[in-house]
Amino acid sequence: MNFSSDSIQLFLAVLERGSFSAAARALGKVPSAVSMGIANLEAELGYPLFDRSHREPVPTAMANALAPHARLIAEQLKHLQVHAVELSLGLESRLSIGVVEDIDKSRVLAAIKLIAERHPLLDIEVLSAPQDDLLQLLHTGRIAVGVAFAGLSLNVLEYFQYVGSERMIACISARHPLPEAPDATLYLEELVNVRQVVVASRDLPIRDTRPLIAESYWRTDSLAMALDMVESGIGWGNFPLSVIAPLLKAGRLKRLTFKNIDNGLLLPVHAVWLKNQPLQKAAQAFVQLLGGQDPALAPQVHAEVRP
Repeated sequence: MNFSSDSIQLFLAVLERGSFSAAARALGKVPSAVSMGIANLEAELGYPLFDRSHREPVPTAMANALAPHARLIAEQLKHLQVHAVELSLGLESRLSIGVVEDIDKSRVLAAIKLIAERHPLLDIEVLSAPQDDLLQLLHTGRIAVGVAFAGLSLNVLEYFQYVGSERMIACISARHPLPEAPDATLYLEELVNVRQVVVASRDLPIRDTRPLIAESYWRTDSLAMALDMVESGIGWGNFPLSVIAPLLKAGRLKRLTFKNIDNGLLLPVHAVWLKNQPLQKAAQAFVQLLGGQDPALAPQVHAEVRP
């Protein structure tokens, strides 16, 4: 027996409305057509779906066993129909998003979750990479939109939307032998000669050197690995406070205290896309959500566009 969308709809209409006449009204058919359709389905299956010995048809055990699967398929068919219409209205079939490795991803994930709820059949891909690698993925067309730290200069090939900021905190392992004054403070310049651990591209040079202080630094393309390296005592690192807060609280990392400057470099975070690759429907929704232009992800912020 090959179930069709029509037979599933017919079966569920009778099952959920409790009578052939009510199902017929819901489907815009006459009761005899519904009754005959169910009879034909039962004949092909080889067993009854409804007991007709009562005033109204009563589902059999077999009908109740089929019901959950029929409802699931019916729901998937609805999603398929909606998705087919959305594609005709400009929704892309696949959305590729990139997020810089050492940016807190909670807001990005919240936006993606809302988009997935609105477009259940949309194929969403999320890539994570160091800053320079991610921008390369954007400019080669591998991703449609990236979430990255704002650069020191404007790129005339890009549009951007401000989505927030990350406060980068200098931290170190409590076991590291870094000398400190009796009051547990030091001058920022003292870090110049202490190895720094940075999240950076495997192959590309580091374009934005703002977080770099030490003359000697070790690179990794993984935030998790960088945190492990610092915690093990290999060196110190500049990491987002939103990410390392639990590690600081647990005593696994220690926030450095400076005599001559506050410990906290504030870096703006932007959603970035290319001018020659206009955002499609889902990508636009993603940027709007991140930028606070959708009440589902408040607070509100103002959009900026690169010239």
